[in-house]
Amino acid sequence: MEWVGLIILGVCAGILAGMFGIGGGVVIVPALILLAGFSEVQAISTSLGAILLPVGFLAVRSYYREGYLLIRDAGWVAFGLILTNALGSLITLKMEATNPELVRQAYGAFLLLMGWRFVAPRKIYAQWNGHYTPEPEGDLHPQTVWWKLFLVGGVAGIASGMFGVGGGAIIVPALGAYLGYHHKLALGISLGALLLPVGLPGAIMYYQQGVLDVGVSLVIALGLDRGASIGAKIALRLPSLNLKRYYGGFLLVMGLNFIFDLF
Repeated sequence: MEWVGLIILGVCAGILAGMFGIGGGVVIVPALILLAGFSEVQAISTSLGAILLPVGFLAVRSYYREGYLLIRDAGWVAFGLILTNALGSLITLKMEATNPELVRQAYGAFLLLMGWRFVAPRKIYAQWNGHYTPEPEGDLHPQTVWWKLFLVGGVAGIASGMFGVGGGAIIVPALGAYLGYHHKLALGISLGALLLPVGLPGAIMYYQQGVLDVGVSLVIALGLDRGASIGAKIALRLPSLNLKRYYGGFLLVMGLNFIFDLF
C-alpha cells in the first residue's frame, strides 16, 4: 500500500479508537489483510506495533476534560495489559506454526463475541416489542478494588497480543457490563490505559520472529493520532447506547468476514 493509503487507514482506525475506546486494531488488521495482502500474523503484529505510540493522547485529554477518566483505574488496567501481552503473542505464533487458518477463525470468533455483546440483539427485540427498560447509564464514581481492574487488564492483554488490538474490545465491556462503569467513563479509562506502550512485550516477540513491519506500523501511527481526536469528539456528543450498537455492528461484519471469507 502507498504511504498515503496507510495514513488514511490510520485516521479511520483512530476515529473508531476515539469513539469506542479501542486501539484501532479491529480496523487495521482486516485492512492490511484485505487491501495489502498481509497474512493474519503479519497484520496482527504490525497493528500491535502501530498502537505502541501514545497516539490517543488528544482523545484521552478530551475524555479527561469532560470527567470521563480515572487515572488510578487506567493505571491498574495498563499494568495488567503489560504483564500478559507477550503471552497472547506467543499463543498466536504457536497457532500459526501448527494451523494458520485457526488464527483467522479465532480472530473472527473474537470479533463476533464482542460484536454480539455490544449490539445486544435481545435488548433490541425487547425494545421493538415495547418491553425494554433502559439500563442506567452506569457509575461515574466507582470504587473498584485494584485486583479487579488488574484482572480486566490481564485478560485484555492476552487478547491484545493474540489479535493485534489494543485491548479496548475487552476493557470497555468489562468495565461497563461487569463492573458498572458509565460507558463513556469506560471509554476514557480504556484509552488512558492504552496510552502506555502496553503492547511492547508482544511486539518485540513478533519482531524477533520477523513478522512485524516496523515501517508500515509507523506510517499508520501517524494517522491514528489525528483520527483518535476526531473520534473522541464524536463519541462525547452521541448517546452511549448508539455508540455501543454502531461498534457492535462493525465488529459483527468483520467477524463474519474472517470466518466465512465474505469479501
